[in-house]
Amino acid sequence: MASVGPPPTSTQPDVPSGIAVFIKIPYAFILPEIVFGTWVWILVAATSVSLPLLQGWVMYVSLTSCLISLLLLLGYLLGFHKNSENWKVLDSLYHGATAILYMSAAVLQANATIRSESGPNLPLYYQLNCAATFFAFITTLLYILHAFSIYYQ
Repeated sequence: MASVGPPPTSTQPDVPSGIAVFIKIPYAFILPEIVFGTWVWILVAATSVSLPLLQGWVMYVSLTSCLISLLLLLGYLLGFHKNSENWKVLDSLYHGATAILYMSAAVLQANATIRSESGPNLPLYYQLNCAATFFAFITTLLYILHAFSIYYQ
């Protein structure tokens, strides 16, 4: 005798496409990641880069992360993923790796901010570096939240 129970559910992942990307939680972090990441590289570019090794890494991480996140967002908006489980893995790996890279960039930007405290044009560059550091840590937090929420979903 067959047991009576709920019908088997589909194991299809629920990866949104179109406008639903902006309201479903792990994917809704992509747009703020892009916006805050853009602020990081704009603010670093506006300063007098007195420490090119430190702030060069910050620029590299923020710019490439912004561009790759923009491509990922466009992929979700246009539905390139076709509701595949592989996209969730790709998304989780990308955001996890980027969170680690962004944390290193945020720490280096904080170091550059501390060092710019005693440099020439003190008020302007110090304030720009402080803002860049703030946005770098906020962007790092967004990437961490995205990576963990997609992983535990």
